[in-house]
Amino acid sequence: MFLFDIMISLIFFILLIICVLVGVA
Repeated sequence: MFLFDIMISLIFFILLIICVLVGVA
């Protein structure tokens, strides 16, 4: 489940970046 955990972290990181960009915009 190591690869699955990395994918979850990556998705969470991308969502965080999108929220920051929307907040800045």
